Amino acid sequence: MTTREEVLAYGLSFPDTYQEAPFHDQNWQLVRVKGSKKAFLWTYERNGYINLNVKADSESLDFWRQAFESVIPGWHQNKEHWNTIILDGSVPDDAVKQMIAESYDIVTYSPTKRIYDAVKKIPKGCVATYGQVAELAGDRKMARAVGNALHKNPDPDNIPCYRVVNSKGELAGAFAFGGADVQAERLRADGIEVENGRVDLKKYGVENANIKMM
Repeated sequence: MTTREEVLAYGLSFPDTYQEAPFHDQNWQLVRVKGSKKAFLWTYERNGYINLNVKADSESLDFWRQAFESVIPGWHQNKEHWNTIILDGSVPDDAVKQMIAESYDIVTYSPTKRIYDAVKKIPKGCVATYGQVAELAGDRKMARAVGNALHKNPDPDNIPCYRVVNSKGELAGAFAFGGADVQAERLRADGIEVENGRVDLKKYGVENANIKMM
């Protein structure tokens, strides 16, 4: 895979995508996701080669950079989130495609879905704080968003939001679960002790379980 046409065709093979040249410069051709309009693939020619900018998570960034000399920190973009692939023929097609696919997955993976997936990882017998759920979901700064998402829980049977407590181990108010004792009852059914509306985080905190989200 060495031509822009091949790359753009692959990028456009993903659902709900479209091509755009936003800078009134035909050298810059992007592939975005419909709805959010977020770009996951940037293409441009530089130093005689087609370059691609793709998004990567914290673990993949260094992995790809170490695997191939022609994968470098994102040019003209945040180097903590983007890589540049120089299409000089040294990076195998399957690796290029995998990096593009990973970028698409990151851009289309909503924070709310990450929160729900993180909560699903809290094992029976453990609780997590809002901040811990935010960190498990990939962004420790969105603790407030965790609370909002859990109050709108679309699938309580499979998303155990009752296992989430505040930073002091305190349970949510009665409104959150439809009754003053509902959360406590469900936690006790998990084998967790609840005393005066609080859980001992040192004993039942999720850090005692070996789980990883991102």
